[in-house]
Amino acid sequence: MAGAFMAGLLLVGVALIRAPMPERPAGDNLADSPAAVPASSTPSDNVAAGPAPGPRLAIVVDDLGYDPVRDAGWLDFPERITVSVLPFGPSSKSFAASARTHGFGVILHVPMEPEGGAADRTEPYILRSGMTPEEIADRLARMAADVPQANGASNHMGSAFTSDLAAMTAFAQALKAKGFFFVDSATSAGSVALTAMEQAGVPAIRRDVFLDDDGRTEEMRRQWAAVLAIAKERGQAVLLCHARRETRKALLELLPQLRKEGIRAVTVEELLPASPVATGSSSGT
Repeated sequence: MAGAFMAGLLLVGVALIRAPMPERPAGDNLADSPAAVPASSTPSDNVAAGPAPGPRLAIVVDDLGYDPVRDAGWLDFPERITVSVLPFGPSSKSFAASARTHGFGVILHVPMEPEGGAADRTEPYILRSGMTPEEIADRLARMAADVPQANGASNHMGSAFTSDLAAMTAFAQALKAKGFFFVDSATSAGSVALTAMEQAGVPAIRRDVFLDDDGRTEEMRRQWAAVLAIAKERGQAVLLCHARRETRKALLELLPQLRKEGIRAVTVEELLPASPVATGSSSGT
């Protein structure tokens, strides 16, 4: 176990220092084998000068930062993605830094209270209903300081917290103060995240499809087809997935369909200027 952990940290460290590859031509968003994505040194570099024609898909990879070996594998992903990084993990800082240099979007995966109150290893810094606005802002500030490359946030769990308008209003104000945008993971049908963000003037978008809530290959293929259909119909879509090895393998097999369907992979940040409110489906906690 210790050997695998150190090997993962070494992989992330090597990825950090290797020189970025030249930017690929516009529209050439897919190769049959992994290739480096455009390099980026600052969050603003992820925003395109103007949207190119054609439908766009933002893939958001959740739960990164706690498995150095697994996390390092995502650094060679051949498409632009947005990585959602949990704070205070063994590879949170190094992975986020490397992901940013690879041209990926980087957002903070903020642990929030699930229904039933049962949390996971993020329990020590989870946001809960009933906290004061000052407590929420302080916890967010400490989490953001641990992942300084992030310029946006999403909710980890949060079916209870995102359904609480007072809590989400305080959270939205804290995001506003930091200049962050928000991605609603839509873990609850009762989420009021978009309402709170709109009232606070925080750019926000809701995910449309969760790729691997059911990790069976056939189900992931069905969800992939669904999100491509949304992207083609509406012009853009947001796909969430976990950072599982099986999910990465499935995505690599599915990616050729993007070129076939004329869909470009982009970061979430690139969708925000003209983002409609997506209804999405609800699952998870």
